[in-house]
Amino acid sequence: MAMSMEDCRVDWNAIRLPPGEDCGIKSDDDDDIHEEDSLGFDAGFGNIIVVDDLPVVPKEKYEKLEGVVRKIYSQIGVIKENGLWMPVEEDTGRTRTILVRYFSPSSTFEAELAKEKTIGYTLPRAHVFSVNMFDEFDKFMEVPDEWAPPELRPYTSQVKLLDFSPGEKYLVTCSSHEPSNPGETHRVVLNIFDVRTGKVTRGFKGSADAFAIGGTGGFTGVSWPVFKWGGGKEDKYFARMGNNVISVFETETFSLIDKKSIKVENVRDFSWSPTDPIFALFVPELGGGNQPARVSLFQTPSKEELRQKNLFSVSDCKMYWQSNGEYSAVKVDRYTKTKKSTYTGFELFRIKECDIPIEVFELDNKNYKVISFAWEPKGHRFAVTHGDNTRPDVSFYSVKGGKVSKLTTLKQKQTNALFWSPGGCFIILAGLKGFNGQLEFYNVDELETMATTEHFMATYIEWDPTGRYVATSVTSVHEMENGFNFLWRPRPPSLLSPEKEEEIFKNLKKYSKKYDVQDQDISVLLSKQDCEKRKELKDEWEWWVNEWKRYHDPEKMENEAEDIEVEELLDVSEEVIQDV
Repeated sequence: MAMSMEDCRVDWNAIRLPPGEDCGIKSDDDDDIHEEDSLGFDAGFGNIIVVDDLPVVPKEKYEKLEGVVRKIYSQIGVIKENGLWMPVEEDTGRTRTILVRYFSPSSTFEAELAKEKTIGYTLPRAHVFSVNMFDEFDKFMEVPDEWAPPELRPYTSQVKLLDFSPGEKYLVTCSSHEPSNPGETHRVVLNIFDVRTGKVTRGFKGSADAFAIGGTGGFTGVSWPVFKWGGGKEDKYFARMGNNVISVFETETFSLIDKKSIKVENVRDFSWSPTDPIFALFVPELGGGNQPARVSLFQTPSKEELRQKNLFSVSDCKMYWQSNGEYSAVKVDRYTKTKKSTYTGFELFRIKECDIPIEVFELDNKNYKVISFAWEPKGHRFAVTHGDNTRPDVSFYSVKGGKVSKLTTLKQKQTNALFWSPGGCFIILAGLKGFNGQLEFYNVDELETMATTEHFMATYIEWDPTGRYVATSVTSVHEMENGFNFLWRPRPPSLLSPEKEEEIFKNLKKYSKKYDVQDQDISVLLSKQDCEKRKELKDEWEWWVNEWKRYHDPEKMENEAEDIEVEELLDVSEEVIQDV
């Protein structure tokens, strides 16, 4: 940023530098100790910066340059009184450097911020600021005359990514080891910690390329998360995908099951069941379509293939597990006969039923584009957003009773994402990013809209595990800005058995009446306790007021003053009485 001296309009006549002023900086031969230094108010030079490469000006422009510099650095912090010092060259009478001292002597924050903000600042005629901390000059003076190669520093862990297992028993961290020279490759270290003990249970090391397959995010070539967890909340297994293999580990010994990986030629993706040690994998078509694509289900730790489905003319495939692991939906994008376009269908796996039957499901119109898909947690329903990108439809289906049946279709909704409540029943139809954060809360049981609201430019939505709260956030607006991820902590496992939970859910109205009565009794009790507490406080206050009045009542004090008897000795004389 360039700034002309004419732009910096200040009262030049008001700026004066008293003769002999040292701006609070003592010379090396100054033995005087200021009183404020002895009190510890002005110790050290951490609040001073040195600004070099300023315009070289004669004495008559001294005040003008000082005014420009003062205006620039006053925007960052309060400059100490007489805190600008511009040493003058003895032979030319010109100045090249300015020292700026900020008001706070105990903190280097303002000085460090000033250095960071104004390095490279440009004044007219290509004068580029060079800014240093005053305390750094000792370091500069110790620079050796001869160059020596830098020492190779030992590796220190710099965690850049982390991930918890579903049951929160383990924490996975990803650290990077920057190469010491251009000839070395970027090194990555993955550590799995036991959360309870804090000890590393297993470590993985390698180049960034070795961890570049799998996840959806990461850094410097690492796809994150590298590991996917299986076995439900027990965290019994974790796995990673490599070139033509899937490596499955068990957490009892943190070793590879059977000491070997599962070989799967050209495997593209895999995902675990949320509840059982079963994972599904997808392999695309090979040999120009001579070998069909397929989706397979594998059991762990036996590595037995439980089910396989061949798919033809596949352009892409994505898998969706229902939260109870009862169903898995495979969204399949297929080419039309002309290969110029695609259409979408679904393969629905009924995981808990005998031989894992599969149903083929398609929308009413095969040409509809599927925008989003979501299973109802712990339920038998799913929702699909489809159709026009600007005003799509949302359809709800049920797989109860062994067949797919449509419940309803909501026409032309401003939504592109679906978020079910953890308990089911309620869903948010969300229009994220380009849809300006439109949110519609919908009750699928009653097939009615409960509320609509907006969080402008929202990018992320997350229900809390109880289904009572919803967090919406804008994690990033522009691609070049840093963002963040938001997650609720998982809800602790229920103390009730699944059968007991189901019984309560079925008889919720009966339980509700019982608990309403209990809540009312508790409310009355608390109200009574509050009343008693308030009465105690009121009585205590009135007692204190009465006591104060008793000791400070002016009329009473006046009456007491009238009753005081005062004895005064007026004179003392001695008289000798002679005996008559």
